[in-house]
Amino acid sequence: MATLQLIPLAAIRAARNRIADVAVTTPLLRLDVDDCPAEIYLKLENLQPIGSFKIRGSSNILRAARSEQLRSGVWTASAGNMAQGVAWNARRLGVHCRAVVPDTAPRTKLAAIERLEAEVIKVPWQDWWRLVCGRVPNDLPGLFVHPASDPTVIAGHGTVGLEIAEQLPDADVVLVPFGGGALACGIASALRFLQPNARVFGCEVSTAAPLQAAWEAGRPVDVETQPSFVDGIGSRSVLEPMWPLVEKLLCGSLVVTPEAVAGAVRLLAERARVVAEGAGAVAVAAALGGLAGAGKVVCVVSGGNIGLEPLARILAGEVPAATTL
Repeated sequence: MATLQLIPLAAIRAARNRIADVAVTTPLLRLDVDDCPAEIYLKLENLQPIGSFKIRGSSNILRAARSEQLRSGVWTASAGNMAQGVAWNARRLGVHCRAVVPDTAPRTKLAAIERLEAEVIKVPWQDWWRLVCGRVPNDLPGLFVHPASDPTVIAGHGTVGLEIAEQLPDADVVLVPFGGGALACGIASALRFLQPNARVFGCEVSTAAPLQAAWEAGRPVDVETQPSFVDGIGSRSVLEPMWPLVEKLLCGSLVVTPEAVAGAVRLLAERARVVAEGAGAVAVAAALGGLAGAGKVVCVVSGGNIGLEPLARILAGEVPAATTL
């Protein structure tokens, strides 16, 4: 995969026009909680049609594709939310969709992919990861939609940054869950032009924090990971093509524990009536823990696709186990 360059503001604005009738302009709401270390705002991407920000990038790339590229269908390699985004758009366009998923993918997200009429292809996690890293051929028919390192996908996700700049033009810090890096880099690309004083951090869970390790090493490195209920982020390493963008645009990594994430999920449900999945709550956990400092802090709640069982356990005060098949 080729190394990525800075995403132009014009590309992000074009993406916004392209997906205007699909992606919701999500609200930015103040989190009204006593004793907060900062003025915390929630960017509620869990309110998107598929319950995740992934509707933005997947819509942008499929709508930008030529008809001949879609003739044999589309496919992606995704553990859940990106596959839902691609499947949702493919069904609207009337084209076949295949989702290559790791055998550790959560049951809730696989059920959602199947409801969207996509063909699910399960492979061992190691094979799936090699595919994401570009180390095996993309040999399925149709247009391949990479879940992270595609400039058209990143531009689509960057529309979140356009909205933040309009909704809170004096934000000091923006906290973004860090998985493949497309959301964080898309937002940071937009803010680099529109709100350059806002610092953007990737947020990770301590059981799988490849961004923190890459930041310390000055390059992507492999890390040991442990399964947790925080799925959708926390891969083995930062993707090589993403690293130049990540290093240029982000200010670092903020790492929180699964316990802190569970506490943030519970607080969001109880106090803000917001349902967030684990990955969607890591930015809130970081802000509540004071890791972003004081000032106006935007937390991107990236998704709300959490199963009922783990959510019930969290609301009961527990930290659920990893949600796998």
